[in-house]
Amino acid sequence: MRIVCLGGGPAGLYFSILMKKADPRHEITVVERNRPDDTFGWGVVFSDKTMDGFRADDPQVVSEIERNFHHWDDVDVFFKGQRITSHGHGFCGIGRLKLLQIFQARARELGVNLVFETEIRDPDDYARDYDLVIGADGVNSVTRKKHEAHFNPRIDVRKCRFIWLGTKKKLNAFTFDFKQTEWGWFNLHAYQFNEEWATFIVETPEEVWLKAGLDQLDPADSVAFCERLFADRLDGNKLVSNARHLRGSAVWIKFNRVLCQRWYKDNIVLLGDAAHTAHFTIGSGTKLAMEDARALVGVLSGMDGDIPSRLARYQAEREIEALKLQSAARNRMTWFEEVHRYVGMEPEQFGFAVLTGSQRVGHANQVLRDAEYTEGVDRWFAARCGVPAAPGEKPVPPMFTPFRLRGMTLANRVVVSPMCTYSAQDGMPGDFHFQHYAARALGGAALVMTEMTCVGPEARITPGCAGIWNDEQAAAWKRIVDFAHASSHARMALQIGHAGRKGSTRLAWDGIDQPLPAGNWPLLAPSPLAYVEGVSQVPRAMTREDMDRIKADFVAATRRAAGAGFDMVEFHAAHGYLMSSFISPLTNRREDDYGGSLERRCRFPLEVFRAMREAWPAERPMSVRISAHDWAPGGLTPDDATEVAALFKAAGADIIHVSSGQVVPDDAPVYGRMYQVPFSDQIRNELDVPTITVGNIYEADHVNTIILAGRADLCAIARPHPAASARTLTAPAEPGASTAAWPRPYLSGKAQLERNLERAAQLALNA
Repeated sequence: MRIVCLGGGPAGLYFSILMKKADPRHEITVVERNRPDDTFGWGVVFSDKTMDGFRADDPQVVSEIERNFHHWDDVDVFFKGQRITSHGHGFCGIGRLKLLQIFQARARELGVNLVFETEIRDPDDYARDYDLVIGADGVNSVTRKKHEAHFNPRIDVRKCRFIWLGTKKKLNAFTFDFKQTEWGWFNLHAYQFNEEWATFIVETPEEVWLKAGLDQLDPADSVAFCERLFADRLDGNKLVSNARHLRGSAVWIKFNRVLCQRWYKDNIVLLGDAAHTAHFTIGSGTKLAMEDARALVGVLSGMDGDIPSRLARYQAEREIEALKLQSAARNRMTWFEEVHRYVGMEPEQFGFAVLTGSQRVGHANQVLRDAEYTEGVDRWFAARCGVPAAPGEKPVPPMFTPFRLRGMTLANRVVVSPMCTYSAQDGMPGDFHFQHYAARALGGAALVMTEMTCVGPEARITPGCAGIWNDEQAAAWKRIVDFAHASSHARMALQIGHAGRKGSTRLAWDGIDQPLPAGNWPLLAPSPLAYVEGVSQVPRAMTREDMDRIKADFVAATRRAAGAGFDMVEFHAAHGYLMSSFISPLTNRREDDYGGSLERRCRFPLEVFRAMREAWPAERPMSVRISAHDWAPGGLTPDDATEVAALFKAAGADIIHVSSGQVVPDDAPVYGRMYQVPFSDQIRNELDVPTITVGNIYEADHVNTIILAGRADLCAIARPHPAASARTLTAPAEPGASTAAWPRPYLSGKAQLERNLERAAQLALNA
């Protein structure tokens, strides 16, 4: 096969090496515009684990890379005059130029034709002359731009400016430093990559960069500014730029986050940064490019079929992994972009938040890396929460620290999330509900939330939805609450809501969101928009009279909840139900005082909430559940949701329950582990308001990490609780961990579980 690689960076060179190894008969040419010894940037970071993965590809090239590595295990975080150090990270660095030289030498040895100082022509010209064209030409890819409409890249120009420098200052750890100036915050990312040089990246939001006048400086003055700013880290050493091709303020770069819908066209395929980028804060851009190369070679060598079909297989295999890494990189990138949110934290929490900002590394991983450091942070947090550990005693894990809202104290940070059960008759909670909620209360979670409980028969989603519109229903709920209070430490919260345009549908297992075959009731909404166009019933736009009546229904439900003994009520303003549909611009098209701007769209939900707050006992807290992202064009964004949360905080909300989506049927959420946590993080730390986070949280490690890093105050867990009602009880059962309060009749089971886990651990050690 005749192959041309457009671009001689790590992606193109590594592909050419592996492809030539797979079959020496391939004729491979690499075309690069720069000279062989040109490179911009300084060091490249890999983890020890990453290198283990590449070893099988080409032991010779990996051995050569490792001979030139600088290894370190520590991370230092400097903040507010303190240094937080964590050990055991297993990183290694190499100069980017040295890495390219190693790849170039190996490629020549294998017979790859390297052509330097040659501008890339029209990719279609190459496509006619070669069997396969590799677009490995970086973030500003000529290949991608030529067929931009086909590749359909989403290019997100990020908020920060950064300058990539080098220094001869010896660094013994991957170093993060955060400096407050009269203009705002600056971040430092620095690491040693060989015996002589360290990478030194200075980053700041563009508005801070402009206030500091850095847009007016030439490169030498920008370097001098950074030397003054981080003089305490440099100890008299100079900073150096190798970006000789950049003039003036252009040495300060903005990161372009690239994600292409398609990675190939006919016999042209994108590789590495041309297809997708990963921010430098995660240090995995080169790793991602090399893994792309490995996967592409595997597909080309290991399957039959024409070139396009093999390229389709390549994208299918790599796309999910690339998205996972990009998601982690986005989380970490956003954290550094918005560092101002976190500067009110104490150094202990701030440092842990830095270490776990990607959401790939959690509390359990930190224990494995540095148990002493992690125990120290746990000890600090436990003491801060009022449960200090005695000397020699292990601290309570973050998950099991108490939390207080008004007069309610929760025993731990786990919440049973509201989950519709569709099992009521005429809104009446029955035996199923008693068993269901009693089991969850006995399962160790500190707070058990009911399913959305409706304020009237026409407020239901389905005929099976529970209600609290009459005293009989309230009495049934009271029986459940009384049992939970008498038999467990669990507090009980009633979620109160109205289905709006999503009502009068079948039970979920009979056809979710489908209208009833008969007996449909009329629907109300802010605007006459069906949930599923052409399928769902069209609701009637609410009048002022309707609003007054529904507000009265919510208030009546709140009073019944108080009489039933609930410890908290939650106002459901998420997921496209009535209150949510007022807030979202996708569902509110009103032209009166209750439509238009965000503040006006929130007016009616706030009216209802304030009336509920007046009816609810002052010593008991109230929660509001919101959709922080509509995941649809023109819908609510996380920034909008932060404004919504601020309005509810001002109205008396004690905690914001941060969910997302389900407002329109064609939304497109980007799912993943803990995928909604960044929305909670933003609201909590921008507004200084407690939050509940929810969404694909299913391990004790997730909870410990989220709570300790200050991304939420409580974690709501949904689907795992129906599968195992005692999930919170069993989470800390490993030896040495603190335990939740088990019901006394279950204590024998607790002891057995711990013994079994100890046996399993011992067997694993002896295996």
